[in-house]
Amino acid sequence: MGHDRQALTALAAALCMGAAVAQPVLPEGEKSLVAVARDGQRTRIGTVTFGTPSGGRASFQVKMDHSVMRDHFLSMREFKCLPAAQEITCFVPYPYPHPGTVGVGDYAWLEHNLLFFFKQPADFGAKLWNGVIFKFAPTPTGLVGTPQAVDLNRIGVPPEKADEPPYGRFDRDDFAPGARWVQELRIE
Repeated sequence: MGHDRQALTALAAALCMGAAVAQPVLPEGEKSLVAVARDGQRTRIGTVTFGTPSGGRASFQVKMDHSVMRDHFLSMREFKCLPAAQEITCFVPYPYPHPGTVGVGDYAWLEHNLLFFFKQPADFGAKLWNGVIFKFAPTPTGLVGTPQAVDLNRIGVPPEKADEPPYGRFDRDDFAPGARWVQELRIE
């Protein structure tokens, strides 16, 4: 009986230590930004460089690789788009000043710096109500973002509070699985 209690105590201690080790941490340094398509194709579309964490937050900077994107002149404006026969996905830079930081479990400003819209190849113009924001979550290898629907017309005017991301949880809707050609954005 004493051995069972010792074994259970050791197991409980190991599980507690494992949980402490498995806590998410903030990314640091330059990471690849990878779009994963429905067919499994992975395209490196840029980088995200994270600063050294301080006070529970880290700065970030997104740099898109325009060499893998095509220029599309839509609705009197040029967009950099990731082409595909099924659906074109166009990058929309967030147009206003912002803190440019992330925290553990708080990737809102990063998500706002990776806004897109989708269109069919035969469609003309940019339909900004077809906006896509990627909701990021930590993984053992980095961050993975799943697409959510937003109306990009909302950022057509500056937000009332520049330090609050305009797309909160109630301003987003999940897409049905497989609805978007770009299924994930990965930062790894």
